Amino acid sequence: MARYTGPKSKIARKFREPIFGPDKVLERKNYPPGMHGPSKRRGKESEYSVQLKEKQKVKYTYGVLERYFENLFHRASAKEGITGENLLKFLEARLDNVVYRLGIAPTRSGARQLVGHKHINVNGEVVNIASYQVKPGDVISVREKSKSLEAITASVAGRRISKYSWIEWDANSLTGKLLNYPNRDEIPENIKENLIVELYSK
Repeated sequence: MARYTGPKSKIARKFREPIFGPDKVLERKNYPPGMHGPSKRRGKESEYSVQLKEKQKVKYTYGVLERYFENLFHRASAKEGITGENLLKFLEARLDNVVYRLGIAPTRSGARQLVGHKHINVNGEVVNIASYQVKPGDVISVREKSKSLEAITASVAGRRISKYSWIEWDANSLTGKLLNYPNRDEIPENIKENLIVELYSK
């Protein structure tokens, strides 16, 4: 499966952000990894470097690879509206991300695994493709046989009241719905999508 399986704290330190969720290592060492630690003198980053790093951060955040990301960007640029915002909406509408947002899994990688192992239904049918694009009105649910899985019950039990206005959740039936694509100001991740657009515009 196309996903990052290396040291997550190292990536979080590289971007100085909790890319994969809360990270105690990042709290202790909020500086890039390297043998010289925080004392290493680091030169000023070029414009290209800043843009490339932003793209890498988004790819790690949503767990996607370069070819898929580039294709998604071209789809976003062809769609009416602001390209950067369209790109984030497409990423947010990925099935694994929607499962994560609903609280069925505590992380995106965990959500991807649930989807890949056929524990998730879309409109009553099993879908095991993490990149599947969920559309407004689609109903996402946990398969009946999977509702007792410890990973799912633990995640749902720790779920707080949804802070995402674009989805709704029924805890009794373990069912959610994508109401609409989120507006840019509703997506909590610290992403400067304009830098990615500038990168691809060169």
